[in-house]
Order: sequence, then structure tokens, then C-alpha cells
Amino acid sequence: MTTYDNQTLSGIDHLLELNARHSRGFSSEAARGERRLYRVRHPLEIIAYKCMDGRLNLSFITKTALGIIQPMRNVGGRFRLGWPMMREVVGNHYEYSLRKGRACLVIATYHFARGDDHRGCAGFNKDTAAARAFASGLKRQHVDVFGQGAAFYSILIGIETDLDALVLHGDREEDVVDLSTVTATSTEDLEAMLRKLYPGMSNDMIRDFLPLVAGNIEHIAEVRAAHRPVANVVHREWVLAFGRGFDWFHEPNTAIIVGPFDPDLRSPIATAAGILLRNLEEKRASLERGVVLVSSAPFHERAGYDRAAACEKARWQDEYALQVITEEVPGLLPHLHRLVSVMDADTRALEVLERT
Repeated sequence: MTTYDNQTLSGIDHLLELNARHSRGFSSEAARGERRLYRVRHPLEIIAYKCMDGRLNLSFITKTALGIIQPMRNVGGRFRLGWPMMREVVGNHYEYSLRKGRACLVIATYHFARGDDHRGCAGFNKDTAAARAFASGLKRQHVDVFGQGAAFYSILIGIETDLDALVLHGDREEDVVDLSTVTATSTEDLEAMLRKLYPGMSNDMIRDFLPLVAGNIEHIAEVRAAHRPVANVVHREWVLAFGRGFDWFHEPNTAIIVGPFDPDLRSPIATAAGILLRNLEEKRASLERGVVLVSSAPFHERAGYDRAAACEKARWQDEYALQVITEEVPGLLPHLHRLVSVMDADTRALEVLERT
């Protein structure tokens, strides 16, 4: 695989090549058939709230096909259902699930590193207890608004980044299972474990959640066998991705992704820019390559206003993020490259509007 380290691609070209590769895979007849078959077997809709940390990729660490888990990103995994855009996005997804006759699982996550607290969540100043408490509160918000039953279920999960291990928190506070410690991995054993953790979860939902659990256990074994160096599990990101339409981004530890959900967008953008600048200063990222600000907005219909509106949104996102960086983290500007794009939701392909 060609990479920037071969001195053949700029940072932007590397990202475009990465997107093109994933778009080809996502759009292939084999991939479309796989997703259709998966949906038939496992129709559960899954929404995952995550920190913007580039190490967190639930699809990758659960071996789940691209497009099955719908990611929501913000600094520290901080979300509130009262935010105007949150109500629209989650409400629309819930209604979509009902129209399709599918149940919906919401996963509130926090993250930490078992080997060193300094590799924990920067959004909570490496305070795992605070991150876990916030994610637990987010789960409760969903239970209060949507209920907890066969149609809609909310759970809390920790993501341990040294091993990419999921930590499942059950409906009862005392019930916790770290998947890195699970040795009984038959379907029957895992189903029994999930029924104990989530007694109110329907049989169908347990059946659809089980492949993610089994996939993570398999992934943990691969990480252990690879003896992954510590350098791979610290912040090394060199991309600030702002907007939506980044679920094609299957390259761990490359991008910090800021979703457009928080009414106070200045704070997560400034936090992300600060992390990227520290990565450069501490030589975890390449000064020669610099950093890339990628602004993206997805569109579903090429005809009509949908794509045109996405273009305007992407351009505004780029201008706003640049303004925040200029005012809050000006030291990043000499190293900054910018890519403004829209993403075709049907193919996951980026279309470049501007690059500097």
C-alpha cells in the first residue's frame, strides 16, 4: 500500500487515496451484497456516541462492515439530547428505524488506556471516572426520552485503547465485563453473558449485538498476537476532520473527528487543533507533512438541492474551523493544509471542492 511515508503522496493525496480505496470496496457488488445479507440477518440499527479521538473505530475493532454502525463524534464523547441538531439527528434515526421495522441500539462510550492514564481521554483531562460518568448520564438521557425495550435500547460501553477491548456495562451498575478477559467464546456462552448483562434486551437485539462482541474478542486476540508497540496507541493524529461523512475513515490514529452537533463548536475544534499542534511539537506527527483540515458534508441526492446544500455547509465548516484555529491555536497555521469536500452517501466517495 502506498503511504505518505514513502514520500510519494502529500497528506491530502494520501487521504484521497484512502477514501478512494474504501469507496471502491464499499461500492463493489460484493460489499453491497454483504451489507444486504448482513441487514437481513441482523437488521438492528446501531448508533454509537464516541470521542473525537482518532484511536476509536468501533467498526474496525468489532470487525463490522462499514455502514452498519452510525458514528456520532464529539470531544470526550460529550453529547446532550437537548442540543437542537441532536434532537433532529437521533429523532430522525429513531423514526427511520420504526418505519423499517427495525430495533435501535444506542451505545454511549468512554475510553481509557489500562497501561497508562496519560493515554486516556484528553477531552476529560485523562479522568476516566469523569468520562465514564458522563457517558452513563448520556445513556440515561436516552432511556428517559425513548424508553428501554424491544424497539429502543441504550447501553454503556468503555473502550480500552491499549488492546482495543470493549468493556460492557450491564443494566445493573455492578455488572461489568471486560471482553479482554472473556475465555468462553461459543455463541451459547456469549448469548448467556449478554442476557445476564441486559435482562431487558430482546432476543432479536441480543442476536444482532452478538457479532460485534464476538468480533471484538477476535480483534483483541489479533492485537495481542501482533505485540503492538506503545507508539501505536498514543495520539499521533495529523488530520482534523470536521463535519459528517467520515465513516469511511478506517485508518486508526490518523484523524481527530469533530461532529457538527455541539452548539459550541469552537471548543471541540480548538481542543482538536491543540492536540494536533502538540503531536507536531512532540514529533509524534510529521512536521514535513503537516496537518490537514478536512471539512465534509454528506449528500444523498445529486439532483435538486441536497448536494448544493452540502457544498455550502462544507465551505462554511472550513471557514469556521479556520477562524477558530487562527484565533485559538495560531501556532498550527504554518503547518495547515485544507481540503473541502462533500461525500456521496451511496458510495462514500469524497468530491473535492477546494484544496489548499
